[in-house]
Amino acid sequence: MKITLSVLKADVGSIGGHIIPSTALINEVKNFVKENGAGLIIDSYISHTGDDIAILVTHDKGVSNESIHKMGWDAFLAGTEMAKKQGLYGAGQDLLKDAFSGNIKGMGPAVAEMEFEERPNEPFVFFAADKTDPGAYNLPFYLGFSDPMYCAGLILSPKMSKGFTYRIIDVEYTEKDKIIELNAPEEIYDIAALLRDNERYVIESIYSRTSKSQAVSISTTRLHNIAGKYTGKDDPVALVRVQGEFPATGEVLAPFQIGHLVAGFMRGSHNGPLMPCKLNTTISYFDGPPVVTGAAFCVKDGKLTEPADVFDHPYWDYVRQEVSRKATDIRRQGFSGAAMLPFSELEYGGIVDKLQKLEEKFKLVN
Repeated sequence: MKITLSVLKADVGSIGGHIIPSTALINEVKNFVKENGAGLIIDSYISHTGDDIAILVTHDKGVSNESIHKMGWDAFLAGTEMAKKQGLYGAGQDLLKDAFSGNIKGMGPAVAEMEFEERPNEPFVFFAADKTDPGAYNLPFYLGFSDPMYCAGLILSPKMSKGFTYRIIDVEYTEKDKIIELNAPEEIYDIAALLRDNERYVIESIYSRTSKSQAVSISTTRLHNIAGKYTGKDDPVALVRVQGEFPATGEVLAPFQIGHLVAGFMRGSHNGPLMPCKLNTTISYFDGPPVVTGAAFCVKDGKLTEPADVFDHPYWDYVRQEVSRKATDIRRQGFSGAAMLPFSELEYGGIVDKLQKLEEKFKLVN
């Protein structure tokens, strides 16, 4: 059976600042999808990561389907109205356009989708990150799909020996999608040269070179490119098919133990380690740290199993302790140096205005 997985995610309101959506808000979105998805979707899973709500649906309508995207947009609008009734912070924050225009992409919410022919058993992982940007997935998926130090299947599995094709997008180019395709392992150095710049070059998708089937889809929206100012961090989602011709689930998860430094944290203007957290986790310390959750499913004829929490294991408790130490270390630097993003990436306009005023006070002296 040919099915489509679609994830639509947005921050439309939160309790106490950027912490967690209210139960009423989450239920409003769930009920909207249940009532309006009849005859349109096959199955759904509604969750939150930090203050973001994600709608995962299965259907047979293909990617970029207007009806699917309209349902997601309207569900977020319904959630926004509930957030306003409760006086939640940031009600409708990620909804950057006034009216739906046929495709939710480019309107604020994050979108990741893929269409494929179901295998006899079809496992996948749905990742959701908060307080960071799409480049947060660059290193984990580079290592998980291209480095045999993390992905033993590149050595051990004949199905993976040809490697993978990376589609990489230049997110700073806003007129159209500007994409390059590069093959691993032959062009792995070129892939690395691009993916080192997390704020400009981002993995959009990954494909098996053996079967040409899609393995990965990542949301690549940069909110400040849409709004022209800071409205919240991009908080990307990703869909990753696993096992068989793709890396095993454990191989995809392995790089997340690094807790690598990513953009985000407070006001979207700092660097901090990415913490793998349990499903439906909150946001806390310094509006962070940047977090990622993972829900593993199997899907059959479009019907989802219950989610398995990939980071709910004693091993990841140890990782979280190490990531907490890294977060504390870099926060000790406050605003200085690498602790804060470079000027070109600072998301709050206040400091730009401040520096412009200070520039006028500089004097040339001999």
